[in-house]
Order: sequence, then structure tokens, then C-alpha cells
Amino acid sequence: MYEERSGWVTFAGILLVIAGALNVIYGIAAIGNSKFFVANTKYIFSDLKTWGWIALIVGILQVLAAGSLWAGGLYGRIVGIGAASLSAIAALLSIPGYPFWSLAIFALDVVIIHQIATRGTEGRGDAAPVEPASARNMEGMAQYKQ
Repeated sequence: MYEERSGWVTFAGILLVIAGALNVIYGIAAIGNSKFFVANTKYIFSDLKTWGWIALIVGILQVLAAGSLWAGGLYGRIVGIGAASLSAIAALLSIPGYPFWSLAIFALDVVIIHQIATRGTEGRGDAAPVEPASARNMEGMAQYKQ
């Protein structure tokens, strides 16, 4: 029987691809010392090139996580939440370089984590264990006392 994928899982995967592509673009721009970053900024760990490599790696992980999420199963959800969490942490740590952009990426990552965590098993067919409604109804009736 054909089970349609949840729209929320598709939405979270698309957001992962968008966030990953943006992180890849900004990672490449930071590695190349582009002029649109804030000049003479002091970073927590290192310089702009290091944060560029971090953004590039996290972006690649996010794009791979989207593919894994669309493939289905628990592994895709774990990789998706992990990649979005790493991106959120990296965005907050890179606020000195591009403050408003970092906050926008952080907000996007929070939405991704929420959608995968709350809606990740919808429309998964046999892969997601779902208790039938009749069993829940019987439990409720067994607890009811007259």
C-alpha cells in the first residue's frame, strides 16, 4: 500500500537543503576572505578562515542529512537533528563575523529541529510503529470505572 510522505518531513528536508546551501556559500566566502564580513572581528576560537571551514563542513553535513531524512527511518532523523544542532551552535559562535545572518540561520535551525523532532515519523508506513486506535480505545475503557 502506498503511504504518502508527511509534508512536514518534506518541509524540514527542504529547510535542511536551504540552510546547508547557505552555509556552504558562506563557508566558501569566508575561506576566500570576502569583503562583506565585518572587518577586524575577534572570534572565540580562531579567525574567519577557520569559521569558513566550519560553515562549509556543517553545510555539507546538512545537505547529506536532508537526503538521509528523505530516505526515511530513524537514522535520517538523528542525522538531520544533529546537523541542524551543529549549525545552530556554529551560527551562535560566529555572531561576531555576521551578526544578523547568524541569528537568521540559528532561527532556521531551530525550526528544522522542531519539525524533525515532532513530525519526523508521519507518513512513514511500516517503518514507524503506530499503535492502532482500537487498542487505545480499549485501554481507555479498561481504566473507566462505573
